[in-house]
Amino acid sequence: MTISSQNTSVLVLGIGNLVMGDDAVGVLVAQRLQREYCFPDNVEVIDGGTLGLDLLPKLENVTNLIIIDAVETGQDAGTCVRLCGEELPIALETKVSPHQMGLKDLLAVSELMGHLPKEMVLIGVQPGSIEMEVGLTTEVEAQLETLLFKVLSELDNWGITATPY
Repeated sequence: MTISSQNTSVLVLGIGNLVMGDDAVGVLVAQRLQREYCFPDNVEVIDGGTLGLDLLPKLENVTNLIIIDAVETGQDAGTCVRLCGEELPIALETKVSPHQMGLKDLLAVSELMGHLPKEMVLIGVQPGSIEMEVGLTTEVEAQLETLLFKVLSELDNWGITATPY
């Protein structure tokens, strides 16, 4: 679905905890997007870390949301998924880490306040380890390029081009 950039505000939100192994993947992908690409004015890329409800003001007036995160799918470590719409609340029921309760609450409160984005997509990967450690498992690290590509492809599907620096 191509969207008109004049009426659209897009938020790309990387979620995760840098000291919990594969849980860091969303933050790492968001940081790469910030470092390596230039986006149109209607697109904001945020390293949301573990902020949870503190991100609520960022969802105001956002029409399209991409969340990048480690997500429990029951599949092999490193398996990438794309979830959208009604699939998101279901995916967030299985908590991978403490921040996911914050993300679930963030989306619920945003909906109550009438700020829930019209389009929501979660680009995720099955973690191999979320122990207290710095660094990704080899299975998840091998998917960083894939996750980056999936986010850029999602934006492209919405008619938004990211320009490499």
